Amino acid sequence: MTTARSLLVDPHTPGFYHCISRCVRRAWLCGIDPYDGKSYEHRRDWVEQRLLELAEIFAVGLHAYAVMSNHVHVVLRIDPLAAVAWTPDEVASRWVRLFPATRDGEIDIEGCRVKEQTLLGNVDRLAICRQRLGSLAWFMRSLNEPIARRANREDACKGRFWEGRYKCQALLDDAAVLTCMSYVDLNPIRAGIAEDLESSAHTSAHHRIATLREYPERAQQPLASIKIAVAAGLPSVTTEDYLDLIDWTARLTRADKRGRIDAKEPPILRKLGLNERQWHQQMLGTETNYWRAIGSARALIEKATAMGQGWLKGIGSAQRLLRPQPV
Repeated sequence: MTTARSLLVDPHTPGFYHCISRCVRRAWLCGIDPYDGKSYEHRRDWVEQRLLELAEIFAVGLHAYAVMSNHVHVVLRIDPLAAVAWTPDEVASRWVRLFPATRDGEIDIEGCRVKEQTLLGNVDRLAICRQRLGSLAWFMRSLNEPIARRANREDACKGRFWEGRYKCQALLDDAAVLTCMSYVDLNPIRAGIAEDLESSAHTSAHHRIATLREYPERAQQPLASIKIAVAAGLPSVTTEDYLDLIDWTARLTRADKRGRIDAKEPPILRKLGLNERQWHQQMLGTETNYWRAIGSARALIEKATAMGQGWLKGIGSAQRLLRPQPV
C-alpha cells in the first residue's frame, strides 16, 4: 500500500532526502542501449546540467547525484524556511528563471521582465511560487518533466518516460546522509562502468574533485552542497574527509581491490559512531534494507511514530548493525 508523500516529507521543515527516478521504457535514459546499440550518452549532460541549474533556483542543497543508464539518484536537503526569507523580487526572479517566457522556442528577455512584474503584482500567486520553490515535489517535477519531454522529442514518440512517482527516502541523521551520499557517488563503480572516483563522470564526486583542482583551499572546508542556494551542510565533515571516505569505501566494494585497502578505518567513522562492518552494510543496504527512511533504529522508530505507523522497514536492519558479530 502506498503512503501519502506528505507523511514522509514535512513541507515546512528542512530535511535530507534521497530520491530515485527510473525510466519506464526499454530505451535507456543515457549510455548505449544494448538492444539496438544506439548511444544516448549525451543525455547525461542534460540531466546533470538541469540538476545544477535547479540547485541554484530552489531552496535546496544538492549534496550528491549520479546519472546512470536508466535511473538518476539525487541526495538533497530541502529548506522551505529559506524560501520564506526571500524577498518578493527574489521569488519572482527565481520563478521566472524556472519557467521563463519564450518566443519561437527561445527565451524572451522582455517577456521575462513583464512576467516578473506581473507576478510581483499578484500577492496570492507569489505566495504559491514561494511555497513551490521550497518543495521537494516541485524540484523533482522540474527535473523530470523537461527531461522526459526532451527525450520524447528526440525519440519521436509519446507517452510516459519515467516509470511513475519518484522513490523517496528520508535521511534521519548524519550517518544516514553520508552513507547514502557514498552509495550514490559509488554507483558507477559498483556497476562496473568506472574504475575510480575520477572516472565516475556525471556524479557529484567527480564534480567535487574537479572543483578542488580549481579551488584546493576548499578541501578543508566543511562538506557543503554542490550548489549553495541555501546555507546547509555537515560541519563535522570536510570535503577531503568525505572524498577519502568514499575512496576507501570503493576499495571495500570492489572485490578486485581488497588487497589495496588500508587497514586503518577513516577517522570520520569514529565521529559517526560506526565501524567498518556497520558502515559497509548500511551503505550497501541503502535501497534493499531500508524503504521510506534511513537512520538509526531510534530515529526510524520516532519517524514511524510521527507518520502514524507502528513500524518502518529498516528498523530491524538498524538494530542488527549494533549487535556484535559472532566470533
